[in-house]
Amino acid sequence: MIPVEAAVAVLVPAAGGGVGQAAALTPPGPPSWPEREVTRLAGPERDVTGLVEPEREVTGLARPEAVASGPVVGGPVAGGPVAGGPAWAECGDGLRCATLSVPADWARPREARTVVELAMLPAQDPARRLGALVVNTGSASVVREVRQRPDTVGELARWFDVVLVEARGAGERGSAGACPGARPDPARLLFAAGRRAWRAFARDNAAYDRGCRAALGPAYAGLTSWQVAHDLDAVRAALGEPRLRYLGNGYGSVYGQAYLELFPGRAGRMYLEGLPDHTGTGLEGRLLAHARAQERQLGYFRDWCRTRPGCPLGHADAIRVFDGLLRRAPLRAGADGRTVSGREIAAAVWAGLAPARWPALAHALSRARTGDAAGLAAMTPADQAASTPAPTPAPAPGTPAAPPMPVPVPVRVFGRGEAASGPGRGAAGGEALPGPVRVLESGEAASGPAGASGRGEAVSGPVRVPGRGEAASGSVRGAAGGEEGTVEGVRWCHDFGLVVPGYRWFLGVEARLRKVAPRVGWLSGRVEAARCLGAARSPGWPPHPVAAGLRTPSALVGMGRLDSRTPSAAWAAGQLPGARVLWHGDGQGAYLAQGVSRLRATCLRRKVHDYLVNGVLPKPGTFCQGELTG
Repeated sequence: MIPVEAAVAVLVPAAGGGVGQAAALTPPGPPSWPEREVTRLAGPERDVTGLVEPEREVTGLARPEAVASGPVVGGPVAGGPVAGGPAWAECGDGLRCATLSVPADWARPREARTVVELAMLPAQDPARRLGALVVNTGSASVVREVRQRPDTVGELARWFDVVLVEARGAGERGSAGACPGARPDPARLLFAAGRRAWRAFARDNAAYDRGCRAALGPAYAGLTSWQVAHDLDAVRAALGEPRLRYLGNGYGSVYGQAYLELFPGRAGRMYLEGLPDHTGTGLEGRLLAHARAQERQLGYFRDWCRTRPGCPLGHADAIRVFDGLLRRAPLRAGADGRTVSGREIAAAVWAGLAPARWPALAHALSRARTGDAAGLAAMTPADQAASTPAPTPAPAPGTPAAPPMPVPVPVRVFGRGEAASGPGRGAAGGEALPGPVRVLESGEAASGPAGASGRGEAVSGPVRVPGRGEAASGSVRGAAGGEEGTVEGVRWCHDFGLVVPGYRWFLGVEARLRKVAPRVGWLSGRVEAARCLGAARSPGWPPHPVAAGLRTPSALVGMGRLDSRTPSAAWAAGQLPGARVLWHGDGQGAYLAQGVSRLRATCLRRKVHDYLVNGVLPKPGTFCQGELTG
């Protein structure tokens, strides 16, 4: 068996400067998770690797050099492209940069134009390069991310010219312009009491969206993954590649999914990590899925702490510690008399469930158990002061108020792995979440279990490439708000925004979320529902079923057990014909994070490289152990 690390050494240059076929690798061994379960989630297995369809011209789409010129949106950018391909120029850090002129709106290709920013990390051995691999990491600027952390994708240059493509409005130069200020943080609604606060957030969100529309002008219409998929096809043509070979992480996987739908005959091998479900799941299903995923994350955190030497909680059950803190709330937070409420405690734990924050969360819970909740106060989402909240204006007559913070009381503890949904056991092989639980209001006595279920999706927003241990969702701002001036939140609403019927409707949904995810998961519903509250969803490319009969190459979809941001990635992969799910024990962004940590011989990276280089898909049900939370 030839390891993928040595695959580049056996590639034989073909006549005319091409590259011959590499030796195929022996498929990996049996999966660690139950194969039948993963196969069911991933959909029917069909190996159509190397599927070739005749080149087809999509109606209304012209190659970039053939489209009539128009005014450039976003102002002039130096170093524009020339006919025949991008005009690459050295731009530091071993990169070559260029821009590509494209229509601002591909539905009107002869009108205004904009530019797509590109950067290339050239192949280490040009004589043996396999072509171009296009990459979008899902961050606010792919190029800036790779400059700061070149090991995210640097190893891929052993085989490919790694071409970094910025999405519309992203990039170091912000060629499409910038939105004014930062998008209102949906975490505000974690503490909102009543319809008045709900409406105030919607007004702020609408004002921000109007400001973006005014600042961006015609470029605003380009903020959809439909437009970016067309940009990717223009990049493919400009690079002279017959098919698009692509790696997309986080929101970058949305662009890859769109490309597979729109240009199936031009799609090559694709690795998509953290794939959102763009197949039409309703809002309530999306909220339920995200709530359940975040509640499971609490169980994974508990298992991690139990098995990690030196965890500040020792052998204590972190979930039972959390339950005890809620019953004792409000808690003192520091020496200045501040306190934290039960809801603030829950919000702090909710915000601390990204694996990168687990050590800090364990310390904060340990301190709170001894009487000082300052650590939890510091972890409370930033838009809420880490102290007793100021009085809220009284709601208008007849307005339903948000119910008080529930106190979840375990009725019984399930056995090992019994309650966790999805393939496999707990994060460290321990027990699942204590449950079922009864959601109790303050002072109510426990009596009997309750339960519910649902399926849906909560998609990722802009993703910061994580460092060692940072394998899942990051801050509330990163997950839902976006960096100041960026357009990612606008794009998300154009792609995934759904109508929230109203505050009263949401309270009914929230009550159901509390039954499914009574400790912390239910809080996700407020953030997810708030993302596009009051914002425009047009122009957009809303969720929809995949067209019947669609034939695409076999994409490889990475799905992390600790990825609570895209809980329906396996379902979404099952909607793409021939897609294969590669399960792993880390969170979203694991391939990139392992690169940053220079964990280059991991199971996950070997499987991804084997697929991109040789076209070898992992066996159905393959599971790679986590590497980032040890």
